[in-house]
Amino acid sequence: MFNVPNLQPLELTDSEFERISRFVYDRCGINLNEGKRELVRARLGKRIRKGQFKSFQDYYQYVIDDDTGREIIHLLDSISTNYTFFFREQKHFDYLRFEFLPELMDRKQGKDHSIRIWSAGCSSGEEPYSIVISIMEMMGSHCPWEASVLGTDLSTRMLGVAESGVFHRDKTQSLPQAVVAKYFLRGDHQWQDYVKIKDEVKKKVRLERLNLIEPFYFKKPFDCIFCRNVMIYFDKKTQSDLVRRLYECLAPGGTLLIGHSESLTGIVHPFTYVRPAIYRK
Repeated sequence: MFNVPNLQPLELTDSEFERISRFVYDRCGINLNEGKRELVRARLGKRIRKGQFKSFQDYYQYVIDDDTGREIIHLLDSISTNYTFFFREQKHFDYLRFEFLPELMDRKQGKDHSIRIWSAGCSSGEEPYSIVISIMEMMGSHCPWEASVLGTDLSTRMLGVAESGVFHRDKTQSLPQAVVAKYFLRGDHQWQDYVKIKDEVKKKVRLERLNLIEPFYFKKPFDCIFCRNVMIYFDKKTQSDLVRRLYECLAPGGTLLIGHSESLTGIVHPFTYVRPAIYRK
């Protein structure tokens, strides 16, 4: 189906945009308002030309009729925004390392020696790997505590990048050179502009595709959840439902971190406010 590209300009009609927006909302909760119209036209336009569809309506019908569900994943991958870098919003990682982890270890002393953290909406993996590096910096390499980080995202394309563990070195430019040398391998020859996360970091991260508006499957609670810069794409109803379900996934005393551009203001929730973008169960 996907052969010769069609370079003819494509018009996105009001009815087509409405159908696609409703479909995306129903499937993953992302609210594509009128301000996202050009984004939808540009990103899906590439997919439509590659598939030689005549219109957005033809492509939409193909997605609806695809029993395999593969094209739905391609559509959602296309409209997802995946901007991130290592230790984005540094204050959260400082909080994790210098406040949350010491308090957690003190609280669990003599009991469970595991640390379970969920990076929800992990994109290409910089966030979960940054979490692991923070844990290793705080605990040292010979700490008896077992730390694991689950990274989930809607985009299989971004999860593929995360799984590879290979990143352009620009993603690490804000890190001290000692940290880069300790946790990354530098590429050479054609890979000289890239770094690769070391295996001792990579093995502590598990990556899975997860749609945040679908039922969760977790059997054990998490000590901490990073769900940052995700809810900005949802309306209040979807945000409220997600926050409630995140609360249920946390162990008592567990912490939720959201993006600094986000807020739980206007959402009824049982969390205790700690400081901006940080909440505790």
